[in-house]
Amino acid sequence: MNMNKTLLLNRNFINFGIPAVLMGILILLMNSPFYNGNDTLSLAISADLLITIPLVYFLLIRKSQIPKTTVVPMMVIGLLIGTYFLPKENQLYLTLFKNWVLPLIELSIITIVIIKVRKATKTYQKLKNISPDFYDTLKNVCAEILPQKLVLPFATEVAVLYYGFIHWKKRELGPNEFTYHKKSGTPALLGALILIIAIETIAFHFLLAQWNTTVAWVLTLLSLYTGFQFMGFAKALSQRPISIEDQTLTLRYSIMNETQLPFSTIKSITLSKKGLPKNKLNRSLSPLGDLESHNVIIHLKEENTLTGLYGIKKKFKTISFHIDNADEFVKKTESNLP
Repeated sequence: MNMNKTLLLNRNFINFGIPAVLMGILILLMNSPFYNGNDTLSLAISADLLITIPLVYFLLIRKSQIPKTTVVPMMVIGLLIGTYFLPKENQLYLTLFKNWVLPLIELSIITIVIIKVRKATKTYQKLKNISPDFYDTLKNVCAEILPQKLVLPFATEVAVLYYGFIHWKKRELGPNEFTYHKKSGTPALLGALILIIAIETIAFHFLLAQWNTTVAWVLTLLSLYTGFQFMGFAKALSQRPISIEDQTLTLRYSIMNETQLPFSTIKSITLSKKGLPKNKLNRSLSPLGDLESHNVIIHLKEENTLTGLYGIKKKFKTISFHIDNADEFVKKTESNLP
């Protein structure tokens, strides 16, 4: 085992070390007296940073377990190095790449991910005769093609786009699935937040435009994107129900929070609207916290992990949440407890 770890470390050192050395040579060249800033040399350096080095990196990792999509971050690193070390008047090719090629690559990756997820979803549905959760399938697909640290952030962004603008079909509930949004005030609250964002965005845009047009448009686009995110969160409420599965209770709250509770770890489940004491191991499934009421409380025998947006994790031992059909949910859950 130690020999395998040593070989892996040596291989990774080669995979990342050779591109790093090549980039270092280009940095030295850009800072040396030999660089005279002519257009031909600027084109050659730009091509090496954006194409040659990423290609060398791809050839090094093509037979390894490193995702091929890490070539894109390698291109971005080359772009940043060129932007920092090349004189601004010699960054024409970098600017063309940044404005036209990089967005196309990003869009292509998102498209490939969505196609693979839909294919995996259809295959699963044919084999199991049930419809799997899109977000769960998305995370599994992303784990195959992206570095581990990028899986949840990337999956979150794609899920927001998917639930907010692509998937509008009503989800049919299974016999062991439960909604949590129909009798709660969450959809209305998220709708109000979207409306507030829209109104404030318009008002701040005209106000800031009097000072700086560029800043006004940047903040406007960021605000609009935030509104789109809330729309995706709201739509996902009805698409990601809480479910009772084999030996496991899966709690979901849109794409904002989720956790899996093996029945063997559940100490008790009660119908209660009583507030939980302030404690770092007492959590609400809803990220809205006290803004949303609950009617079910689950106490665990041991600590578990609540996974939130972009993979943020929080420990808990007691969790509260709202269920529309709470009586039926508690009855079915209790029937599965050991």
